[in-house]
Amino acid sequence: MKRFLIIAMALLPLMAMAQARIGIVNSQQLFELMPEKAAAEAQLKALSDRYHAEYEMLRGEFDKKYADYQTVAADASTPETIKERRMQELQEGDQKMREFERQAAADLDAKRTALTKPLTDKLQAAIRQAGEQGDFDLVLDTAVTPVAYVGHRAVDITPMVKALLGL
Repeated sequence: MKRFLIIAMALLPLMAMAQARIGIVNSQQLFELMPEKAAAEAQLKALSDRYHAEYEMLRGEFDKKYADYQTVAADASTPETIKERRMQELQEGDQKMREFERQAAADLDAKRTALTKPLTDKLQAAIRQAGEQGDFDLVLDTAVTPVAYVGHRAVDITPMVKALLGL
């Protein structure tokens, strides 16, 4: 009798797992289909283009100062003080461009996050809703977690989520 109870206790978790409903979804595929994604990408492209134009302006100023420095440096009659001042201007210009690049990249990342977070939140809510509607115990996102094998009992809920998103 004790043996039967021990075997039953050991098999109970396995029986519960056999009854678990597992769903799979590809969030990346759904994210790509969202119309809001195109609008977000357009805003990011416009901002990136503005930063690029500003950088090109800074680069043009730097190139002009560099050409001036080369002219001054090649002239033997130019005092060392002027050459040093021009070299310092070049170093400051280089530092200014590097700082601008760093700040522009940070701004673009922040904007990307601000634009995509509502989309990912909406997508996650739809996945959660599909999981609840389908009474799934577990939903795996194949875009985030590599899945080596999906058995015939796992259900692809991507179409359900797609419908909930109106795609």
